[in-house]
Amino acid sequence: MSSQNKNQEEKTENNEESKEELENNDDKKNEPEKEGEQNEKEDFKEKYLRAIADYQNLVKQSQKEKAEFAKFAISDFLQDILPVYDHLKLSIKSLNNEEKKSPWVEGVNHVLKQFKEILNNRGVLEIETLGQKFDHNLMDALEGEGEYVDKEIMPGYTLNGKVIKPAKVTVKNNKK
Repeated sequence: MSSQNKNQEEKTENNEESKEELENNDDKKNEPEKEGEQNEKEDFKEKYLRAIADYQNLVKQSQKEKAEFAKFAISDFLQDILPVYDHLKLSIKSLNNEEKKSPWVEGVNHVLKQFKEILNNRGVLEIETLGQKFDHNLMDALEGEGEYVDKEIMPGYTLNGKVIKPAKVTVKNNKK
């Protein structure tokens, strides 16, 4: 029986060795699978991080565009209201000295002052022209030739640094 026990022990040892070899082979087979899974996980992580970065950039861009829109949203309204403001100023300028002393005219001047303050608070500035060098980006020359503004026909305006209405001027050669 001892030889049978020996044979059985050898079979058991062989079985155990076979099991170990199979497990080692399975581990070796699983290594590429594990490596592939790891690469796939890294790819998903990279795609996830890119998606988050793209989303954050989109949010920033949207906020920037929204702020830019809000900054210039009133430009259409200003195109309608600025001629009224300009004509009111012209009507006061055309009065003689006696008429300018009237309490009614003083009231209108006060309204003009408030109007100007409101426009300035909203980022609207009048373009300075008289005595200035002609700038085709800010002004339209209606007559004359030269480099300097001689007379302002209609004032121009900028909204937050952007021209919304160019000044209408006449030009001449010298600054005097």
